[in-house]
Amino acid sequence: MSAEAPVLIRVELEPPLATLVLDRPDKLNAWSWESARQLAAHVDALRFDDRVRVVILRAEGRAFCAGVDLGMPSDRITGRSPAEKTRNYYERFRWVHERFRVFSDLPQPVIVAIHGFCLGAGLEVAMMGDIRIAADDARFGLPETRVGVGIDAGADLRLVAEIGAGWTKLLAFTGRRIDAETALRIGIVQEVVPRDALLEHVRALAFEIAKNAPLAVQTVKRTINYRAQQGMAEALAFEAASASPLFTSDDMTKGYAAMAEKRDPGFEGK
Repeated sequence: MSAEAPVLIRVELEPPLATLVLDRPDKLNAWSWESARQLAAHVDALRFDDRVRVVILRAEGRAFCAGVDLGMPSDRITGRSPAEKTRNYYERFRWVHERFRVFSDLPQPVIVAIHGFCLGAGLEVAMMGDIRIAADDARFGLPETRVGVGIDAGADLRLVAEIGAGWTKLLAFTGRRIDAETALRIGIVQEVVPRDALLEHVRALAFEIAKNAPLAVQTVKRTINYRAQQGMAEALAFEAASASPLFTSDDMTKGYAAMAEKRDPGFEGK
């Protein structure tokens, strides 16, 4: 990690398990460009650690991840013109896709333990796990359209593969939040457990997987991902190009201001 950057994600190493911990509870683990960089840096080390057979992703505090961190100064994208600013968003989205691919292609299985809010960027990160286990207090959503921007890191594309286009459109078009039982019913998560049993349950599942032949488990993951992710690279490239102009729109400015002031944004489509 760079000396000036806060530690947003830490690793707990306990072979045969490793746990990635979102560790900014005071901000509900809000996501940033720096979060993506730290995630990829940790994963780059774990991918070559043959002591680690299963990776858990969990979070400290009251929420898994409540969305994008609007207050990180290093996250601010600028440009001398709308065209240059759009270009800069496009390149940053591609950079994030590259960091996330390191995580989604990790050879070891990844189990995501989700509690509290899992919104926007939080759901983007969670969908890159192989198995998602939710606490009964978990809440899921894609609020991007409520603030005037598109989805930019692939959650919609991964949701289409997991739950189908209809449910993905309903969630993305409305921005509504759903509870853990609904997420289980439509296939976003694979199990729901009581909040106080979440980590124990996830660890037991991780140890169950870790007892199996690691090369065989990794082969199965690689094969399933190959089928599930066919066309993903092309779709992500299109998503970056499609989403980036919206981040220079008048609607986005209105949307974020309205969210902060808890009022109707009155979008104009410009």
